[in-house]
Amino acid sequence: MTRQPPAGPPALASLSKPPDQAWPEGAVFHGIRILLLVVLAMLVTTLFPPQQRPRLPPYELRMLVEEDIIAEIPFSVPKTSAELTADRAEAAGAINPIIDVRPEAGDSMVARLARFFEAVDSAARSGDATAMARVFNRQTIPASPDQMRALEDSATRALLRSTATRAAGDIMPRGFIEASQIEPYAARVFEVRTAGRESSRLAREEIRTGGAFWEAADALLPRSASPDLAGLLRLVLIHFTEYSYVLNREATDSARLELSATVSPTKANILEGEAIVRANQQIGLAELERLNAYQRALISSGLSESATAAGPFLGSTVLNLLLLGLFGLLVFFFRREVYLNFTWLALHVILVVAYFGVASLIAQQALPPELLPVAFVPLAVAVLWDGRMALILALILGALTAVQPPFTSMQAWVPALVGGSAAALSVRAVRRRAQVWLFISIITAAYVGAIIALGLVLGRGASGVIASLMFAVVNATVASILVMGFLPVFEWFTGITTDQTLLEWADPNRPLLKRLSLEAPGTYSHTINVANLSEAAANAIGANGLLSRVGVYYHDIGKVLKPQFFIENQLPGRNPHDRLKPSKSAAIVKEHVVEGLRLAREAKVPEAVAAFIPEHHGSQLIGFFYEKAQEEAGDQKIPMVDFTYPGPRPQSKETAIALLADSVESATRALQDPTPERVRELIDTLVDARIQNGQLDESPLTLRDIRTIKGQFGKIIAGMYHQRIDYPSTRHITNASAEEEAGS
Repeated sequence: MTRQPPAGPPALASLSKPPDQAWPEGAVFHGIRILLLVVLAMLVTTLFPPQQRPRLPPYELRMLVEEDIIAEIPFSVPKTSAELTADRAEAAGAINPIIDVRPEAGDSMVARLARFFEAVDSAARSGDATAMARVFNRQTIPASPDQMRALEDSATRALLRSTATRAAGDIMPRGFIEASQIEPYAARVFEVRTAGRESSRLAREEIRTGGAFWEAADALLPRSASPDLAGLLRLVLIHFTEYSYVLNREATDSARLELSATVSPTKANILEGEAIVRANQQIGLAELERLNAYQRALISSGLSESATAAGPFLGSTVLNLLLLGLFGLLVFFFRREVYLNFTWLALHVILVVAYFGVASLIAQQALPPELLPVAFVPLAVAVLWDGRMALILALILGALTAVQPPFTSMQAWVPALVGGSAAALSVRAVRRRAQVWLFISIITAAYVGAIIALGLVLGRGASGVIASLMFAVVNATVASILVMGFLPVFEWFTGITTDQTLLEWADPNRPLLKRLSLEAPGTYSHTINVANLSEAAANAIGANGLLSRVGVYYHDIGKVLKPQFFIENQLPGRNPHDRLKPSKSAAIVKEHVVEGLRLAREAKVPEAVAAFIPEHHGSQLIGFFYEKAQEEAGDQKIPMVDFTYPGPRPQSKETAIALLADSVESATRALQDPTPERVRELIDTLVDARIQNGQLDESPLTLRDIRTIKGQFGKIIAGMYHQRIDYPSTRHITNASAEEEAGS
């Protein structure tokens, strides 16, 4: 047992080594970690190689220019992608949608109607009542029974046929188009082309659609025509309509694409000797665009100040190494368990490389800097380790982002810094995967505040600020969902069991816990009490209270196989151990540890939780059966190994607390008149016995921790076994129970 005060952070969710673990000897151990840091710095420099030193000083918005800046070479100011897209869309809108005339549509429609009505007449003459219905069904014309009966009259059929034929032959050639073809276009004018003739223009309101055609056809019927006949005429025409106007999408899109291709990608051309910015003028967005374009032109023409390739690369690598080294020093001095675990360090490196890899793609594709996935890294670190370390990493990433050439502007690195910090701190508010939207809300709120504040400082327009906010929301959402999706992979890679996973295993409907509650209810009740003790004690000393609770839930899971052999599950007067030899009884008692581990592995219980099964007994002696065996053996010495739990002794604060809580809770059940003084005396006796027996020697508990733990045990047990009122109506029952208990 460690006798010094605790040093370092609270225990992690996984089984951590004691904080006073000695450093491994040899330069190789530390050299590998330093090399890992150097390689990471070089990778970042490779992804963001240093640019040539500019001839112009760095200019920013609202800066006042002291003297005229005159162009030494001619150059062009390119349009932004949004401006170029808008100009091309405007140019494409100048092309009116093209409509082709189909003069043959009316004749084709007349021919199809003639064949249809010949089939109708033939069916009517056949005398078969269902023949006409079959004709309409083949054409999928939903005529009603009344309309079908009306067609049995030859005069009605003739009127319907002549009216439909006139509509197709006389009205359709006037020009009609399907309404759905022109709806996608917002144009007010359409080009109408006829083969062999010049095109004409029609206003949108002048173009007639199918509805106008059917209304014109209805007007051809005499006023005396029945509603059934008018409805049947419309059904027939809807089915056989062939429009004389057809939108030519291919020709329209081709003409629009051709015209949009002629749009110039530049917004201005600056001549040699022309003033870019005048002295005493404040730099606005337009001036900043010109200056940036001028700087690029100087670099491409070779007029920018040159520098050797090795110098800038070395300088950038050293700068990146210094910033990353700050986080390395934090880990070295204050997160020793992370520094000692190479797998954990490797995951940090992988996360940082992944972030800068995506950042490099964003820079290459000229995407908005609000898409930088900086929240992904600290969010993962905070969930796996703790928020303080994640916050430092977020600040380091923000600074490291700010020194990379594409992201030196405030608009790039300030949101990244704020969003990453919010991600690191948001984990304190979230304990379940279902609460991922709380992650998203907190990170988004931080982004919103940073972007709006920058918009006000830099004088950005409302449209630009809104676009940045949209990108930030997408970034926060995707980063949070990806972290929760990759969390099982991270847990597998690092061997860490997070609070989210622990909460899932704390579900009482888990098969093992459900089985324990049904098959060994006494053990289950004991487990709940021990869990309450362990969690309170762990929280009091800064250990992982959630891990303590969940680990205790499974510590006696092996008892489900033979529950009747454990006293908490036995009925009064029935103890199967009375018929067994002490060695056999001890073997059965020890078996619940071995079988518990087997059940835990079959159920894939996390290692951090399964460790409670062997460590909550440590290597203690099963004293009752050992003494009984010794009595039966007389002077013969009984080997203690047969009556000792297999261990190991507790390796973490959490399992050590479970060992103490298990003993205290079991002993307190048998305590007569559990007054606070007697409870404290019992706790002191039991804990001191475990210390003297060496059961806590391998755990990181300190003497201060043990004093705190004993105090918490006393408070909880006093609440569990406090004096209760003896109600008159049940006194005869409680008195009888007390007498039976005293007799047993």
